[in-house]
Amino acid sequence: MQIAQRILSINENEEKQGLEFLKNISIEELKQINGIGRVKAIQIKAACELATRISKPADYRKIKIKSPYDLAKILLSEMQHEKREIVKIVILNIRNEILKIKNIALGGCDFVNLNIRDVLSEPIKIQAPKMILVHNHPSGDSTPSKADIEFTQRLYKASQIFEIELLDHLVIGNMQYTSIFSELIKEK
Repeated sequence: MQIAQRILSINENEEKQGLEFLKNISIEELKQINGIGRVKAIQIKAACELATRISKPADYRKIKIKSPYDLAKILLSEMQHEKREIVKIVILNIRNEILKIKNIALGGCDFVNLNIRDVLSEPIKIQAPKMILVHNHPSGDSTPSKADIEFTQRLYKASQIFEIELLDHLVIGNMQYTSIFSELIKEK
């Protein structure tokens, strides 16, 4: 119990109550806590990784996506606490069942370099009829930026040329997500 209290006391971001900080703490930082050696630090990190993996579905293939919520439910826990922006492409079959989820870009804490070719190459290669783009905002705010919206509009037009339906672009934040398509519909 004392070691657990010591671990909890190192949470640098007091406004975020919870254990999310353990995902990003290093083994060296854990070893600095009185009572934790190398083996125990590795065990703690392994337990955190197992918890992350348990929260993901064992096999996402053939999961049917009926709404943005269905996809957010799958990816939120994985992406919400990332320190860098990650862009994923979710490739779907004609029945909106997931065929593949692939990381296509890794950026910094508030940017990612991405082009249309990066997004479309995999769906074109496997001749997929549908796709959804997903990325996270490490700040925790899922509000799409102007650049996010503009990129989505360009991607939508480009995907039509290849007869691939872009169903949505989700932005993942801390315990929340935003559907760019839903936002665009509200604005019209």
